[in-house]
Amino acid sequence: MTRREEREHIFKLLFLTEFYKEEELEQQEMMYYEGISDAKQEDLTYIRKKYEKIKENLEQIDGQINEAAKGWRTDRMGKVELTLLRLAVYEMKYDDDIPQGVAINEAVELAKIFGGDTSSAFINGVLAKLV
Repeated sequence: MTRREEREHIFKLLFLTEFYKEEELEQQEMMYYEGISDAKQEDLTYIRKKYEKIKENLEQIDGQINEAAKGWRTDRMGKVELTLLRLAVYEMKYDDDIPQGVAINEAVELAKIFGGDTSSAFINGVLAKLV
């Protein structure tokens, strides 16, 4: 599995957190992991670890997003954009293995797939302020 595919799975898992209460989320996560049939164990481990680390740092990540997104607060952002920003900010600020430029580019590319017409420009603009 490529890093982009792993990143897509992490995005989808993070997206789930916007729609389920904590007690329901664990079951949704289990079902999601079971549905990833093409993943090797090492891929699943990578996805799980990164997903959990993002959730652990969510408050700090959201704070950084709020600072960078002038005029926007995380509670007013579209769920796709917010989820992609969270993933990218984690990669930029907490994951030393991923260069900032790669994190930004990947978030923009995923926004073109999962977001609306202006999502990629919005994400690029917010993330550029965090470099």
